[in-house]
Amino acid sequence: MAESPSAGPAPPRQHGTREAVLFGGVYGAVLASAMVAALTRYGHTSAKVRGYDAAWVLVTALASALAHGYAHCIAERAPHRRWDVLRSMWEEWPLVVAVLPTVFLLAGAYWRWWPAKGVEYAAFVLNILILFGLGLITARWSARGWPTAVLIGAGDALLGMIVVVANALIK
Repeated sequence: MAESPSAGPAPPRQHGTREAVLFGGVYGAVLASAMVAALTRYGHTSAKVRGYDAAWVLVTALASALAHGYAHCIAERAPHRRWDVLRSMWEEWPLVVAVLPTVFLLAGAYWRWWPAKGVEYAAFVLNILILFGLGLITARWSARGWPTAVLIGAGDALLGMIVVVANALIK
């Protein structure tokens, strides 16, 4: 059925907060792990390098959030008001928040709060736990029982590990 001439353009799709937090959390946890794997691959593990790594993870997350928000505007192809593009980019904040624990671990190694060598393993475990938690929460929000929710969380964590390992091997 054709759209009537008097009907205005469809408003841009609004992404729910729950959807944005879950998407950003998963994307950020996988991104942070992949970045740490790529940055650690050549064995540079000094405190100074870990500060550099922390900055790169944060900058990459910010760039990814901006690109993803802008891509939403482009993909929707609807007329936008002046600030819609900026609002769409701002709505990607969960992605940036999801990498902050990894940035904190790397920055802590830079500040010598803990050893710089091997901190990547703590970052991987932390991000896998984040993926597990997000899978568990999502399953519970979908009215799944605890045993099923735990299995879904474990499956999400396993898929995240596979993506991170694959990304590390490709680089």
